[in-house]
Amino acid sequence: MKRTGILTVTLLLIVLSISSVAFVQNSDLFFQIKKQLTIYNDVFREVATQYVDEIEPQTLINRSIRAMLDSLDPYTVFIDEGEQQQFEILASGSYGGVGLEAGYRGDQVVIIAPMDGYPAQRAGLRPGDTIEEINGSSVNGMTPEEIQRLTIGDVGSEITITISRRGVVDNISFTLIRERIEIKNINYSGVIGDQDQFAFVQLARFGQRTSEEVRESLINLNRDRELEGIVLDLRNNPGGLLNEAVELIDLFIEPGVTVVETRGRHESHNSVLTTDEPALFADMPIVVLINEGSASASEIVAGALQDLDRAVILGQNSFGKGLVQTIRPLSYNTSLKITISRYYIPSGRSIQSIEYSSDMEGQYVEKPDSMRRAFRTKNGREVFDGRGIQPDVAIIDVGSSLVDLALQKSDTYFYFVNDLIAGRDGNRPVEMPERIFQQFMSYLMNENFDFETPVDDHLNQIELNIENFSVEDQAVVNLDELKALLRDYKISQIYENQEIIERQLRREWFNQTYSEEEKNRALLSVDDYVNRSLELLNNQYSYRSILTN
Repeated sequence: MKRTGILTVTLLLIVLSISSVAFVQNSDLFFQIKKQLTIYNDVFREVATQYVDEIEPQTLINRSIRAMLDSLDPYTVFIDEGEQQQFEILASGSYGGVGLEAGYRGDQVVIIAPMDGYPAQRAGLRPGDTIEEINGSSVNGMTPEEIQRLTIGDVGSEITITISRRGVVDNISFTLIRERIEIKNINYSGVIGDQDQFAFVQLARFGQRTSEEVRESLINLNRDRELEGIVLDLRNNPGGLLNEAVELIDLFIEPGVTVVETRGRHESHNSVLTTDEPALFADMPIVVLINEGSASASEIVAGALQDLDRAVILGQNSFGKGLVQTIRPLSYNTSLKITISRYYIPSGRSIQSIEYSSDMEGQYVEKPDSMRRAFRTKNGREVFDGRGIQPDVAIIDVGSSLVDLALQKSDTYFYFVNDLIAGRDGNRPVEMPERIFQQFMSYLMNENFDFETPVDDHLNQIELNIENFSVEDQAVVNLDELKALLRDYKISQIYENQEIIERQLRREWFNQTYSEEEKNRALLSVDDYVNRSLELLNNQYSYRSILTN
């Protein structure tokens, strides 16, 4: 009994000691907070009341808050009262609008893509229409984002959009009724392969019901045929809800497997998330597509499936966002989105690729290779932390040539197809012409298309300084001949890039002539990532060898 009593007293003293240390630490922290806030209040009061120029208190506070948060990480941000409504719209996944996406074409704001099935598309607004006025007011000088904000409003309210259209002399006005616009989780789902034997699902984000929507899509696609594999496209998917990512993985992994852990400063921010439901597609081969635009929840899905050797990851290195945020409401309808923990996937590695300093400079650097640690997948394959998710099969995007960049920058692809569809030459094609490249070449000649090369700069310098050359050098330099050679070189570059140019023309044709469903399916046929995925799924030996070596 005595020994038991002594042990009890000892344990009690240990607990009290730990509690005392924690209390002292917290007391010291709260004292420091109070002290620094007192100093800050004194400085703020003096500047607000005594500074030579009058400065709005709100301006001072907003600047100081943003400067403080800038020294942390880019995801910890202050949301003031004016931004709160816009943030709520984006976070909700739906809003009142007409369903159009605007963007720059040169120095004009045009309609890039009316959303299929919504008021703008049904009324006849088309890609390429230049937005001139909204509700009778000119939009000159506005950005696409500002114009899109003007289109948002209460469901059932009216909006009048005035546009100009190539080939039409007068402006056209459309009066539309705003509807509830639902931001999709799934951009497209369907079947691919020479016998439609593989499912393809392209996720735009991880919002409410994402996992359930993917589940329903795969079940429906599998109902009419026996699927032989799945391609899950997470390219340019910025992430979203963590629970949806875990529930999506649940479709492919047996119950009781750890998918992701979150570890933070406080115990309440720590969690271990595991699969729960029986996997519906436990044995079906999977290829996951990622690129540098795949972040957060997308990386958790790709990384967990890679660590568990459940899928082949194909594409480019992902973004590397392994930080967890939560929204903390503040006074006067403001809020703070603050980083509270980090993600760790099944092998134990972090997907975070950037190190953020805690000094006032707010500097950040990518982790060098020497600091990256090696981990092992379920089958013993070596994987590394510190740089997002590295694909099992890398796809190197071919950089645009000078001529392709010039054609994109000047929107020449867009305007050529736009004119072709409008039948400006008197012939309105029903299908994309077989000799579209030859027609495009004629169009370029008529438009006097040109693009800059490094040789242009040298030639311009020679022409500007020709008078300073010696008589002998002037005799050697024939500017007209050099210009002719340069012109021939540029024409040859167009022909050398014929394959790239034809692919861009096909994409633009699909964008402007097909419905959303038809366009998505057609674009897959010219997608290098998808075609490489089909090669893998059609060769199960190659697929399995990647997961075991």
